[in-house]
Amino acid sequence: MVSFNSVVLAGNLTRDPELRYTSNGAAVCDLRLAVSRFWKGKDGQKHEEVCFIDVVLWNRTAEVAAQFLKKGKPVLVHGQIEFQQWVDKKTNEKRSKHRVRGNAMQFLNGAGPREETGAKRAERAEEPEGVEDDHEPQEAAVEEGTPF
Repeated sequence: MVSFNSVVLAGNLTRDPELRYTSNGAAVCDLRLAVSRFWKGKDGQKHEEVCFIDVVLWNRTAEVAAQFLKKGKPVLVHGQIEFQQWVDKKTNEKRSKHRVRGNAMQFLNGAGPREETGAKRAERAEEPEGVEDDHEPQEAAVEEGTPF
């Protein structure tokens, strides 16, 4: 039987990341992405459909996401779909949902460690021409072997 489970999503965070640690000390970060699909109908009208997707990140990826991402920021996530099942403690009913277990993420459109505040941009604009930028470039991908 052939099986392949890979997801690549680009969307905006609907809320700030929620970071917590397991009893073993592993970092876990929960995100919720809004991913939009746009199309034109037969009548020429533009349409938009938004899908809200839960994402979980682990270890260093989780810590970097919590540090640099905020509500509304765009991000690209690569991972797999996983299925969760649990019993609701209040109602004692069985519950389930699908979510994405992210293996890697990439900041998009200025989100992340390279983002500058307005004051920092103004400070850099005042530097005379020919002055080298002494800021070290930073990698956006947070896991080794990231394909993008």
